[in-house]
Amino acid sequence: MKKIKTIGIFISMILSVLLHFLYNAFPNSITSIIAPVNESIWEHMKLIVTSSIIFSIYEYFIYNKKNIKFNNFLLSYGIANILSIIVYLVIYVPLFDMFGHKLYIAIGLLFLIFIFLQVVSYYIMNYKRIGYANQIGILLIIVIYFIFGYFTYQTPRINLFYDYVNKGYGIIKFS
Repeated sequence: MKKIKTIGIFISMILSVLLHFLYNAFPNSITSIIAPVNESIWEHMKLIVTSSIIFSIYEYFIYNKKNIKFNNFLLSYGIANILSIIVYLVIYVPLFDMFGHKLYIAIGLLFLIFIFLQVVSYYIMNYKRIGYANQIGILLIIVIYFIFGYFTYQTPRINLFYDYVNKGYGIIKFS
């Protein structure tokens, strides 16, 4: 399991790079919820969640194929993603306020967050079976994407949601 979790860190990084450009390549209501629609700090949280969820599908099949025992699979990803968003924002927002957008800081922190996410997921998956874990996990993931969708189309006018590159909020339409 540790080996697969380690692989997950690197696959999630690769997926996050690809997801970064997904909405621009295929602008529609589905891609707007799972991938960033602009360059705001908030929109980039979608990279964490979506890439880890995509990897988790692969991970689930590998565990079953190799008969690796695990518990609380969906709960582990629901909790790990929520905590990862919080940790990323708590660390990155002050750095952004001090230094502005620095690609090496954003990418370096993203890598550390994927490590954190996989470690949290690993420990929850190795914890004793929790009742209704899969149902709770699905609910958490649905809530995360509901929040992403809501804030994509009803964007709060605060710095966290401001796209400093394109000078706007939410989906910025170009003419």
